Amino acid sequence: MKNVKLHFTVFVCVLVAVGIVVSFAARSSRGQSSRATKKPPVQPTSRVTERTNSSAAFSAAAASNATFRNEVTWMFGGKQQRGWYLYDLLIGKTLNSDADSVTDDFAAKLASWKKKRGLNSDGVLDEPTLMALISQWQAARLKSRAAATPDQLITVPPSDFYDPGRAPELRQVERKTYDAYREMIAAAMADPELKLTSKGSYLKIISAFRSPEYQEQLRKKSPNSGSAGLAVNSPHFTGRALDIYVGGDPVDTKDANRALQVRTPAYQWLVRNAERFGFRPYFYEPWHWEYVR
Repeated sequence: MKNVKLHFTVFVCVLVAVGIVVSFAARSSRGQSSRATKKPPVQPTSRVTERTNSSAAFSAAAASNATFRNEVTWMFGGKQQRGWYLYDLLIGKTLNSDADSVTDDFAAKLASWKKKRGLNSDGVLDEPTLMALISQWQAARLKSRAAATPDQLITVPPSDFYDPGRAPELRQVERKTYDAYREMIAAAMADPELKLTSKGSYLKIISAFRSPEYQEQLRKKSPNSGSAGLAVNSPHFTGRALDIYVGGDPVDTKDANRALQVRTPAYQWLVRNAERFGFRPYFYEPWHWEYVR
């Protein structure tokens, strides 16, 4: 009887031991399996690499732009033009880019703009691309050049003009245009970065309404001005085009003068802000702005 109890006790102990071993092995197996299948954390290197490669892809375009900016030749207003450096700020505004025009980032922005317009999205600002930009700028200007009628015009105070001694008939502006101009000047005066004062000449009106007859007189006095400088069908006929003083020689189209003008705070402020008040630029003349609302 004692032997039977002994054998039974041994048998139970063996069963318990086997159960413990099996249970431990199962837990161990599950732990190893879990560790083996667990995925490592995603590293952010792929996105960084993609951005770096994307930027590098436009290095060649940036190098081409550095050359074309000063050297590309094109025709406008019957005259050969050279480079697009005078229009850096307008181009940046169009592309919604603050990047320097000879950088990879600028080329990438330009590539996106060109792609949306069905052009080769290579990021290069060559002659066809410049013509596409100019076409967009010109399309935003006044559509009608019909001469303003007397009831549409208002004679504005001499203090609003660059030359306060200008004859009254040459100080006429279309009414809504003048209201928008005064609103714009008030905003410029209030801008602490511009530091404009009422005693200065910046942003004063140089010329506004011109009758077709007066425009023809100007053309006869400057026969070499070309259509880019003194148009036969001028937007000034409408009284909605304003020549505004931005620095330098007020209305001299020589490249050296325009290069000076596009660097002045007054011109740069207009590029950034004039559209809010309804004014669009004539790209070729930094001083010329048209009210299009």
